Amino acid sequence: MKPAHVAIIMDGNGRWAEARGLPRRAGHRAGVEALRNAVRSAGELGINWLTVYAFSSENWSRPRSEVNDLMGLLRLFIRRDLAELHQNGVRVRIIGDRENLENDIRSLLLEAENLTAENTSMNLVIAFNYGARDEILRAAKALMHDVQSGRIGADEVDLDSFGGYLDTAGIPDPDLIIRTSGEQRLSNFLLWQAAYAEFVFLPCHWPDFGRADLETAIATFNARERRFGGVGAREAVL
Repeated sequence: MKPAHVAIIMDGNGRWAEARGLPRRAGHRAGVEALRNAVRSAGELGINWLTVYAFSSENWSRPRSEVNDLMGLLRLFIRRDLAELHQNGVRVRIIGDRENLENDIRSLLLEAENLTAENTSMNLVIAFNYGARDEILRAAKALMHDVQSGRIGADEVDLDSFGGYLDTAGIPDPDLIIRTSGEQRLSNFLLWQAAYAEFVFLPCHWPDFGRADLETAIATFNARERRFGGVGAREAVL
């Protein structure tokens, strides 16, 4: 059984470039190509939801030149790839804080969402200027405001209602989270939503990630028994 929702922490662009004596921006550019291939592969493998960690809220602390290059790559990706995504029936969703983004970036993100809003073949969720702690804090503030204004009663607050205030409202939790480059941490990614996700950590850097790596991760996922806090089938009969 394949996972319905795969999320990927695309890690290792800089190290990929450094290992080849190239500037970091070359690694980011190669990473965009890997993203294109990953979206195509996920669609071909029947993955309904693909979430990618494109730019974290902590990434602003990187050198200004690198941030500018990453913004340029986002602009290029949307302008160059949006038509193909739309043609292939991919719906694009953006999660993350947009309030302080440059106007043209916000407009591009909104354009991607609006153009593809009715598509149904696959869902691509791009986590941009995203941090899970920030997401949870913004959700808590919005919920507190609604409780204080009487829109929702305090006794009505439960896991489902709180989830409706998150950036991922209406998006199913990930079944499988993949991280490349060999690092084994979440790095402030989908902390709430990852409660029962399976994790697969791959040694390859993101620019080297291909369909075979995605298939390997899915095979690893399929070999595991998901319990969701309960007992497995074997334990249940003992």
